[in-house]
Amino acid sequence: MKIVLMVESFTKNMGYIENVLPKYLARLGVEVHVVSTTLPCYSYLQDFEETYPDLVNLSSTATSEQLDGFTVHTLPYKRVVGHLQMQGWYQMLKDIAPHVVQTTVPIGWIPLDLALAKSKLGYKLFTGNHRSSSTFPLASMPHRTISPAKVRCFLTRSIPGRLASLVTEKCYCPNQDCAEIAWKFFGVQQQKVEVMFLGVDTDFFYPATDTPHMQQERIETRQKLGFSPDDIICVYSGKFTETKNALILAQAIERLRAQGQKFVGLFIGNGVQKSEISKYPNCQILDFMPYHQLSTYYRAADIGVWPTNESISMLDAAACGLPLVVSDGIGYFDHIEGNGLVYHINNLDCLVDTLLQLKDHHKRAELGNIGSQKMKQMFSWESIARKRLIDYETSLAETHDSI
Repeated sequence: MKIVLMVESFTKNMGYIENVLPKYLARLGVEVHVVSTTLPCYSYLQDFEETYPDLVNLSSTATSEQLDGFTVHTLPYKRVVGHLQMQGWYQMLKDIAPHVVQTTVPIGWIPLDLALAKSKLGYKLFTGNHRSSSTFPLASMPHRTISPAKVRCFLTRSIPGRLASLVTEKCYCPNQDCAEIAWKFFGVQQQKVEVMFLGVDTDFFYPATDTPHMQQERIETRQKLGFSPDDIICVYSGKFTETKNALILAQAIERLRAQGQKFVGLFIGNGVQKSEISKYPNCQILDFMPYHQLSTYYRAADIGVWPTNESISMLDAAACGLPLVVSDGIGYFDHIEGNGLVYHINNLDCLVDTLLQLKDHHKRAELGNIGSQKMKQMFSWESIARKRLIDYETSLAETHDSI
């Protein structure tokens, strides 16, 4: 079987679906290609240059290369009526002759173009939606309210999305929140929406053990960061933007230190809040790093904290045995039920009180163990890749049976 994953951007050393799912599909014995534009990830962000200075000059010329058992092809692009459209994709797919094409979005030029070309090139088309209500304001508007924004959404998203959905096999969504966005706003037929979690790369993200090597790694990492053995390290990784509001974690740690508590902060990333976070003496900042390197720091930490909306890093931290603290502003809680706590979004007093609930080492260990087992059993990319491959094979078999 040949599978093509079509995405708007691909950046090496990230832990996103376009980086990791192809690796695990390839391990199952199928031929996998990722076709992307030359844009780096997050180039659409308003503060992209400040948050990701190392990615600014990564836009490249068209090329193909082997990575982790699959092939990555980058193609030029242009803007058509304000939206990105990949160039040369038709000839690329014609040359590859895939049996299955998977996208990560249900709307835009990529799924629409693929839907129009499907009958000629003969592949099965699968889409996805990772847009949640926390980043989609229309979802929070009263259902019966009519507004210009809703009308624009219907004309520019719902109608094109429905046209693509008519020839799509399934639309994968990582949670129920994203699923509802897909069928309520993006035109996806509800019966074609399937909730399937995003995953953890268990090659790298797993809990520390009691072996001398793992314990020594934890001790040395904490020492390198300047933290003592009895410090309670709260780690956050990702963008330091106003929306993510990592700053509130630094503020909570300052409150806790004033109470004589041994909480400290480790922030991994970059963004507009970096200068403010750096002012807090009990917080350390590391720059963005290849995603697999994060596991060392998660295993050296004690609590994973993401103060506002969703992040794939939550799953990675939980897989490393960290209890999680997340906000009630996220769209789903499957990944933290039984292994984490929820605080009221952007409420500093509530965050302080919630962190204090994890002061006890035994409670952290209990929740962390539950989380690492859950990630291994339910959220590993290996298991997700197997599920998707079964869907792909079933769809192809149904076509053969109907001939």
